[in-house]
Amino acid sequence: MRPQQFDLIVFDWDGTLFDSTALITQSIQAAARDMGLAVPSRERASYVIGMGLNEALAHALPDLPVSRYPELGQRYRQHYVAAQHQITLFDGVLDMLGALKARHHWLAVATGKSRRGLNEVLQAEALRQMFDGTRTADETAGKPHPQMLNELMREFGVEPERTLMIGDTTHDLQLARNAGTASLGVSYGAHDAQTFAEFGPLHIAHSVNDLHAWLLKNA
Repeated sequence: MRPQQFDLIVFDWDGTLFDSTALITQSIQAAARDMGLAVPSRERASYVIGMGLNEALAHALPDLPVSRYPELGQRYRQHYVAAQHQITLFDGVLDMLGALKARHHWLAVATGKSRRGLNEVLQAEALRQMFDGTRTADETAGKPHPQMLNELMREFGVEPERTLMIGDTTHDLQLARNAGTASLGVSYGAHDAQTFAEFGPLHIAHSVNDLHAWLLKNA
């Protein structure tokens, strides 16, 4: 079966495919605590998920001097790595990706993670062949700048009207808007889905099963 509407489907990673939102938030808070800084609220810390590291730190800890970003980033990574074995893909993600591959969609990832971080999680055997392309925040412009999607569309020769961006944050949906592509939001990640409406997503999925069903019917 060929794609009906979208040749290229691009997924955010954290909070969309990977159940890591809580750990990222807690790791940001723990890193701030380690450094004797005011600990950002859960809402403030989770809002930055999907951004590049420097943009995320500037929002979560606006009073922190830029010169201390490397220290905070290192402490964040220590907390995240220590517990990352506890987190997994959301239930149903592999089945969904497999079904989309069987319909000959190109599948890609556009994420605020580092290249090193994404490569680590993609080492799992079940994921190695799932994605045709990936972009990370440290090798291109961070969200919501459109460069990630523009590069992926050029790589596969796909026009914006044949591209769909899926994510759990307003950064993902703004990225899609900036690149001129359609978007789809998921409500089970970092941001309150009530903030998605202004970006005009085609659908807001409330579970992976909901997302899977919509994609098979409409994508």
